[in-house]
This record gives sequence, structure tokens and C-alpha cells, in this order.
Amino acid sequence: MLSRVADSIYWMCRYIERAENIARFIDVNLHLLLDVPIAEAHQWAPLVSVTGDDADFKARYDAPTQVNVVKFLTFDRQNPNSIYSSLWSARENARSVREVISSEMWEQINRSYLMLRDADATDRVAQDPAGFLSHFKKSCHLFAGTMEATMTHGEAWHFGRMGKLIERAEKTSRILDVKYFMLLPRVDYVGSPYDGLQWTALLRSASAFEMYRKKHRTITPEDVAAFLILDCDFPRSMHYCVIKANESLHEITGTPMGEFTNRAEQRLGRLVGELDYSEISEIIAGGLHQYLDSFQARLNDIGAAIHESFFGFGSPVPAP
Repeated sequence: MLSRVADSIYWMCRYIERAENIARFIDVNLHLLLDVPIAEAHQWAPLVSVTGDDADFKARYDAPTQVNVVKFLTFDRQNPNSIYSSLWSARENARSVREVISSEMWEQINRSYLMLRDADATDRVAQDPAGFLSHFKKSCHLFAGTMEATMTHGEAWHFGRMGKLIERAEKTSRILDVKYFMLLPRVDYVGSPYDGLQWTALLRSASAFEMYRKKHRTITPEDVAAFLILDCDFPRSMHYCVIKANESLHEITGTPMGEFTNRAEQRLGRLVGELDYSEISEIIAGGLHQYLDSFQARLNDIGAAIHESFFGFGSPVPAP
């Protein structure tokens, strides 16, 4: 298939996954405010850190208040990682490959974009942020289901799934990293009911709370980290995401599993192998933050290797 088409489908799915994750983070934080009476800055600043846009936010906003952070992450068109910018980019990539994706996929992504644009115009988020974000998340899930059910599971589909899973693994690592270092306002909260609420919120941010409780009786930081990093059955864990992304990469190239013919296969296969044999005790002993920071850097390197191996011409459609 044309590298231009593969590039557009890959980034279409990455952008939709990014928008859906940001909506989930904001929604969980809004509900957490009802249970945890802490300073507003401590509650909202970590959400900006999740996207890695602290410098951009500080340059244009006075303080990390709820109003400022929700605006920055939802409708700020100057923020390339906002929900609006991500969905706009996804829609533009989808527009360029309408002959490859199904008409149902195009209709769903276009419907989501128009809903978001109308909400911006009518200030619906300010009136009912939780309701709007819940509706937007469902529209993203509907797109994922539509793609699964209406698109041939060939090369194009595998490029889309690979992009989605790499983005999902990166966002899971970021939200876990932020919780570990930034969400607790005071050291004496560690082990307190507030700490339990924060870890519960983290699990809900990854839609992992119910699945975690089926596997573990109590919520502990070590078990939560192990579930989100190493579990190979939960579809939002870092391990699961890279396993399935690696499978799609090998389906695209035709290279047998366990072998590699390009840098992307080598880097991604090596990461999968390391996660296969990792233990959470070793990760925590070496520093959870350092591990997650290294994981994010390696995903960036894998993304660059995928671009080099399959696209190799310029960059994806930029945000407005």
C-alpha cells in the first residue's frame, strides 16, 4: 500500500486514542474532586503534566485552575495535544484516505468532530463537563468498534491498530508516572484513605478498576503498577499494548515472530522481550519514574523507527 495512506491511517488512530485518553483523564479528575478536598492546583496541574505540555501551558495561562486546564486540554487550538486539535488532525487524516476506510468510520469520526465543534460554540463543557466528556468517550469507543467491525483486517487495519496501541501504551505510562510523583499533595497522605482514592482514580483513568479488582483484593501501589505495566491480558496495560503492536508490525512486514528485518521490528521486539521477563519488584527497586521515563523514550524511538521504515517523507497532518 502507499506509504502516504499507511501514514494517515496510523496517525488517525493515534490522534483518536490521544483525544479519548485526555477526555478520560479530565472526567476522572472531575469526579475525584468530590472525594478529595485538596488544593485546586494540586488537583489539576498533573493533568497538564500527563500530556507533557507544562511549558506551553505556563506560557499562556496564569494558574492551573479547573477552568484553565479544562480549556487548555479540551478546546485550545494552539495546544496540539488538546482534544479538539487531536480530533481535527484525526479527521483530516481520515479525509485523505476515505477510499481506504469504511464509510461508517468516516461518518463516525466526522460526527464526533461536529459534536466537539458545536460544544465549543455553545460552551456545553462549562455547563456539564462530566456529561459532555462521557458522551465524547463513548463516541471514540464507537469509532474503535466501527473500525473493528467494518474494515478489512489487512495492512491498513494493522497500521491503525499499531498506532492506537503505541499511543495507548504511552498514555498509560504517563498517567502512572504522574500519580507516583505528583498527585499526592503531602507525604503524610501516603497510605491514608486519600491515597487509596488517588490510586482508585488512577485505575479508573485507565478503565482498569473493575478488572483490577477481579485480580487483586486490595489496592496497593505495587499491585496497581504491576497491573498497568506487566499484565499481558488487560488491553490497556503497557505490556499488552506492545505485544499486540508487535504482532501488527510483523503482520505488515511478513517477518516471522522472533526475527527482525528493520529497526522498528528490532526495537519493538526487544521491548516486548524485556517486559515478558520483568518483575515489578525489580522495576520499583530501580526507580519507577526512571523506568517509565525510559519506556516513553523508547516508544518515541520506536515511533521514529516506524516512520523511517514505512513512511519516511515529512510528517503527519499538523494540528490547527
